[in-house]
Amino acid sequence: MTAPQDLWLVVGLGNPGPSYSGHRHNVGYLVADELASRMGSPFRAHKSGRADVVEGRLTPPGAPGPRVVLVRGRGYMNESGGPVSAVAKFYGVKPDHVVAIHDELDIPFGTLRVKFGGGDNGHNGLRSLRSSLGTGDFYRVRAGIGRPPGRQPVADFVLSNYSSTERAELPFQVGDAADAVVTLVTEGLDKTQSRFNS
Repeated sequence: MTAPQDLWLVVGLGNPGPSYSGHRHNVGYLVADELASRMGSPFRAHKSGRADVVEGRLTPPGAPGPRVVLVRGRGYMNESGGPVSAVAKFYGVKPDHVVAIHDELDIPFGTLRVKFGGGDNGHNGLRSLRSSLGTGDFYRVRAGIGRPPGRQPVADFVLSNYSSTERAELPFQVGDAADAVVTLVTEGLDKTQSRFNS
């Protein structure tokens, strides 16, 4: 089954389950949830059994816009690639129509960067995606979480909850990241970068 060129796979990277839900590492899930809410559909199990998906459009009813499949893997972050590649194969979506939403240490909290391609920068979810897709040539919506304070290990930092100050700001970052995804799939990378790469 080959996908029409207007079909996009939008992947929120994170870890499943309530114990991880407030962690910095799970911002990709939060953005995917926001997009699902805008599409007016809950996530449901994909036939592969390895992911939950929502199908629809990110544009208002009746407005033109590409079809989108939102994806949240059911496995852990470092195993994200398998579920995503299974869903991509099912829908016939090539890597250049995949958008990964993830946390980024090298960007200050509250800011975004959108880009195409690149390495994994030590991010286990991206490493798994690149390995399973066979390429790093997919889009990334990178939500800044900043660096850990003092000497806190990176692994502990990304798997910890946002501070109370950050939690107050988080809905704005999540909303901006969701807007960036919509702009990316409807208007392209250049316009998205000029609008959102703070």
